[in-house]
Amino acid sequence: DLQPRSWYNDCAQRNPARSHRAALLRRDYTGNPRLVKKMPPAASLSSLSTWYNDCAQRNFKKDMEYRMTEQHTKQERLNKYLADCGICSRREADRMIETGRVTVNGRPADMGMRVGPTDEVAVDGRPLERKDKKVVLAFYKPVGVTCTEKDRFAEKTIRDVVDYPVRVTYAGRLDKDSEGLLLLTNDGELINALMRASNFHEKEYLVRVNRPVTDAFLKKMSEGVFLKELNVQTRPCRVEQEGKFTFRIVLTQGLNRQIRRMCRTLGMDVTGIKRVRVANITLGRLKPGNYRLVEKEELQELYRIAKGKGRKPDAGPESSAPEKVFQEKIFQEKTFQENQ
Repeated sequence: DLQPRSWYNDCAQRNPARSHRAALLRRDYTGNPRLVKKMPPAASLSSLSTWYNDCAQRNFKKDMEYRMTEQHTKQERLNKYLADCGICSRREADRMIETGRVTVNGRPADMGMRVGPTDEVAVDGRPLERKDKKVVLAFYKPVGVTCTEKDRFAEKTIRDVVDYPVRVTYAGRLDKDSEGLLLLTNDGELINALMRASNFHEKEYLVRVNRPVTDAFLKKMSEGVFLKELNVQTRPCRVEQEGKFTFRIVLTQGLNRQIRRMCRTLGMDVTGIKRVRVANITLGRLKPGNYRLVEKEELQELYRIAKGKGRKPDAGPESSAPEKVFQEKIFQEKTFQENQ
């Protein structure tokens, strides 16, 4: 438990002939040896002692700050840890912590506390094993399914129709009367990245309305529509006609019932909405109620897009969106009409 200054001095005085070996090591307050810059070959005993002292004073504070930062970055909030384990959502985890059902290292957990890899977390006395493997599912949400996990008033929820061994939740909602692609994952960071409007991630829809689509209607939709209910102007978007009563729209924001509100403002009622793409993930030939695992290059591309920020709305389609997105138009339009 010697202080660095005393230890270095003792080393130099006891064995100056082995100064090179001693110079390769220094000891900080935690008692751990650390490699340091090698001392010049020719040095007197007094300069050796001075050099040791300078190393200790100059590097100790920096090393301790680094260790504290490294230790802190390995920790995460307890409610996020519980959610990643598939126990519950973060909000439910907070309620479990408040009621004393969660313990960390044998002691009741506190709200807002952080846990690291070495901490033992238990719920109702049962230790948890973290599921580190992240999964992403592309799910075809049918009409009539509510995007919620628990709702006593909902006839069907996501949990009722998706049976998967790992607990997953949705990244971006679809209202009950809409159908199409819904991404499900247990990666909270991916969900936050995809739902953050400032990232300008694209979502593509096929929409059917009750009146014939006109060029004037498409132009107004693409320029943005002011929604009085939300007191907001929608972003400019790409819109193109698909049929007499159908059009395709690509949005980079996710306001509540945005497409329905935009059409209603322009004097049309929506009779059907089908989401066919999120970022680079396409609905493809999935049937309602079915899902597939997103993996390999497709998954890597999704994470690359999710990490991208600040894409401008007039920058054109996301470069990662494959060409097959538009090659599938005929198939998706046909199936959309059959489902109406």
